[in-house]
Amino acid sequence: MLRTAIGIAALALLTSCPGSGGGKKQPDAHRSATLTIFGLAEMRGQIEPCGCTTDPLGDLARTAALIAESRAAGPTLVVDAGSLLYTRRPVPDYLQAQEALKSDLLVQAYADELQVAAIGLGSMDLAEGPGKVRPARHAANVAADAGVPLAPPAVIDAGGISVGVFGVVAADHAPGLAVTDPQAAAAAAVATLRAARPRLIVALLTMSKKEAAKLLDATPGIDVAILGMGIESPEPDKVRPRAELRGTAWLVIPGNRGQVVPRITVTLREGEGPLVDAVGPAAAEAIGAEVDARITAATQELAGFEADPSADPAFVAQKRKELAALEVDRAALRDQPLLVPATGSYFTLEQIRIDKSLACDGEVVAQKRAYTAAAGKANVEAAAGAGPLPPPAGKPSYIGVEECGLCHAEAVEFWATTRHAQAWETLEEVSKQFDYECIGCHVAGWDKPGGATMGQNDALRDVQCETCHGPGSIHGDEETKASIVRAPAPELCAGQCHTKEHSDTFELEPYLRDVLGKGHGEQRRAELGDGPTGRELRAGGLAKASQTIGAGCTK
Repeated sequence: MLRTAIGIAALALLTSCPGSGGGKKQPDAHRSATLTIFGLAEMRGQIEPCGCTTDPLGDLARTAALIAESRAAGPTLVVDAGSLLYTRRPVPDYLQAQEALKSDLLVQAYADELQVAAIGLGSMDLAEGPGKVRPARHAANVAADAGVPLAPPAVIDAGGISVGVFGVVAADHAPGLAVTDPQAAAAAAVATLRAARPRLIVALLTMSKKEAAKLLDATPGIDVAILGMGIESPEPDKVRPRAELRGTAWLVIPGNRGQVVPRITVTLREGEGPLVDAVGPAAAEAIGAEVDARITAATQELAGFEADPSADPAFVAQKRKELAALEVDRAALRDQPLLVPATGSYFTLEQIRIDKSLACDGEVVAQKRAYTAAAGKANVEAAAGAGPLPPPAGKPSYIGVEECGLCHAEAVEFWATTRHAQAWETLEEVSKQFDYECIGCHVAGWDKPGGATMGQNDALRDVQCETCHGPGSIHGDEETKASIVRAPAPELCAGQCHTKEHSDTFELEPYLRDVLGKGHGEQRRAELGDGPTGRELRAGGLAKASQTIGAGCTK
């Protein structure tokens, strides 16, 4: 057992957690059993990552394969706290076809491949109005006449293990709907479920973390809560590796857009008692990092005292003992990370990064391929003949790189050697050149007066001169040469396309070293001098990421 403050806290959980109010422990549980729970939330219409980053995360086909593997090994329950269907709210007119096809894919895969047993309700499910929500949602505090298909609190048979499930949603996550107090609805749902004597009760919550904590503190009887927090849902680097005890419930928060998926492995034993966090290997690693930091600080502190002739020898000896205890604790975490209670039920949590090393479900891969083709076709057909808005009188339009090359041949010749000149090709390689989520950063003047559109973009494909320097139709006139921006603003790249979500290794100066050269900013390139380039940063990022493409995956 750990003797550090962390270890003592863990020991306290094993011996003095409040009970769960009888929600899971009747003698028909009566036998030991293991159940794996996958908790999803805030998918927001994502079926796969854009693929632009060095370590793309969040792929429905990989999540489906992960769940199938678990289901083959033993009882498995999959739940989702909500905000599944759409990427934007409201859905813009131009995205209607693409978003409808994608939401259909998600609903089908959730039913057939992932076999999701219960889904809560979130704001991104309501982007097209209550009538377009599907399938039925667990939202016990939404009015029956709100127009949303609802599922009542239910006891689900998960491979012979009975699990009670319900959901509630905060009013600000259910825009336009009549909702009652989530806390009161949760209490009523728990009372109903407890009467059926399930072994566990799982809550699906869509609200802020503060609201969830308040609800769980006031509602005994819940064992596990999966929380979706809307736009506050964490990015992968902010996902907590451990569950948080609130009241009787362990609160688990998934990463947004399916990038990090919690796998909760629950071992159910006979008898009364609280569900205990046994600390799995992933969480033990995080705790170990904290202990490592304390060891480093204690080592430095001890060195200072040992070098001080005026330091009290007894005090120095005590510091040595404290450091030795930390080192013993660290070794214990390496040797035996699990802190399993002698009696009672317990769980471990692993926050799984859905990265490219994981295997893919073949059926979902096929569904995604069909979606990409259908969405691209629908987008092009809907935009057929629709050109860009004309620029205001006296303002420039986009002319394309060939026109630029008539006067700036040397610059265009250099541009042709850069990754910017291959931007459209990279979309064609994955059949996403007509995907609204991708095309805008791979053409010039996207959605701007006189610029590229879905319907007209032939001359503006790739990241051309005018992407950075602005439209050039009147640049050739002596009186209007200043219409071109010679030195783009430093924030242009990071604000326009090289965002963290799409370009995780982006740093301005290294990337400029790749796009400046002969005939194109030679002086500025010389000022930058030697140093890392954008290609090198990206190569380094790729090297750190997994090099393995999972079985059954195409990328």
